[in-house]
Amino acid sequence: MGGGVVTIKTISTREVYRNPWTSVREDVIERANGQRGIYGVIDKDPACIVIPLESGPDGEFVYLIEQFRYAVGGRYWELPQGGWELAEVVPEELARGELREETGLSAEKMTHLSTLQIAYGVMNQKHHVFLAEGLTMGEATPDAEESDLVVRRVSVDEFEEMIVDGTIVDNCSVAAWGLYRIWRERR
Repeated sequence: MGGGVVTIKTISTREVYRNPWTSVREDVIERANGQRGIYGVIDKDPACIVIPLESGPDGEFVYLIEQFRYAVGGRYWELPQGGWELAEVVPEELARGELREETGLSAEKMTHLSTLQIAYGVMNQKHHVFLAEGLTMGEATPDAEESDLVVRRVSVDEFEEMIVDGTIVDNCSVAAWGLYRIWRERR
């Protein structure tokens, strides 16, 4: 993943904040041209995003969740996603767990589409993207921050319209869906 010539050297690093979900560090850096500067980095443990896709005689459907996102002060629709605040996770176990926790769904088949980086201009966090198929509904078990989750099943056409009309603004959901569409077209 990622490669090439390193053009920025870390001179020193110090942690400036930590909680169970996030740490923030401030690095003194030196660029290839010799100029020094400061770089702020948010470190977070790996996460996943799941595309719960249901196919049948009535068409294709996606399950979305709506929740309040404190940082931007509003409720938003997105694909199920999250992490366990663990540095080492088995990506498929994480994806199955988040899907079940947020929606109550279990998947017969999970396909790992890729691992992306979330906002790598400021954050170091991997995002494992999974396609979930063969869905069975059970009971959701959201954590405290997710107690207000709403689950909604929408047609693929409605989902894509929600992306285009600005109802869905979560870049991770849009990126995961774009990745899925490319993956599907190449199969």
